[in-house]
Amino acid sequence: MIGLEGFADRATLAGWPHEVIRIGAAGRILGALRKNGCEDVVMIGPVRRPSMLDLRPDTEAMRLLGRVGRAAFMGDDGLLAAVVKVLGDEGFHVIGAHEIMQDVLGPAGLLTRTAPDAQAMADIERGIAVARALGAADVGQGCVVQQGIVLAVEAAEGTDAMLARCAGLKRPGAGGVLVKLVKPNQERRADLPTIGPETLRGAAAAGLRGVAFEAGGTILAERDASVATADGDGLFLLGLDREAVQQGKVR
Repeated sequence: MIGLEGFADRATLAGWPHEVIRIGAAGRILGALRKNGCEDVVMIGPVRRPSMLDLRPDTEAMRLLGRVGRAAFMGDDGLLAAVVKVLGDEGFHVIGAHEIMQDVLGPAGLLTRTAPDAQAMADIERGIAVARALGAADVGQGCVVQQGIVLAVEAAEGTDAMLARCAGLKRPGAGGVLVKLVKPNQERRADLPTIGPETLRGAAAAGLRGVAFEAGGTILAERDASVATADGDGLFLLGLDREAVQQGKVR
């Protein structure tokens, strides 16, 4: 296992053969994978895009950056797709985390005791349209909508920070909803949308009434704990049918 320095939790890695290497040391990363006979690669966990100053690329990283090209200056999905291609060119087979942990993707349907009412369903449908537009532009994977008004959209700050901003934007009346979708051109082997107990706690703190996500394409971390957290705060957790999402509808 390769833990990226400054991002990986060393305690989590402690029980497994691993090395912690800074993200710009591509030569060490590829060397460690080859030395240990790794052929398949799974990328998982959040990583903030570093600046070139923080990256401090080694010679191998500079070579690979040349092959990534303009994608280095695109959105996250464009960059990750380029990284996946480069790893493939280097002889590795990149596998999505959901292909290894097949039960990690959230299912379609209502998972909680609380269900969305007509206003929440209308907000979800509005959120689908907004999130799909964001994703098509490779900006983010989610947004918050309350009573038809878009309170926030997700960009580089991530979902948790977006929810924290929403606490001060809440309007009087029925609370809003968080909608998380797979980007239309998502590289599904990296950076699938993810929600978990922390997401639900953030949604509750922001005064939201629930979370809707694209079923079959969103990682639902700690499913039982996520549902229990939502039930404890009276939130709904709703998996949206993928075909309906592509049509901009709620089913």
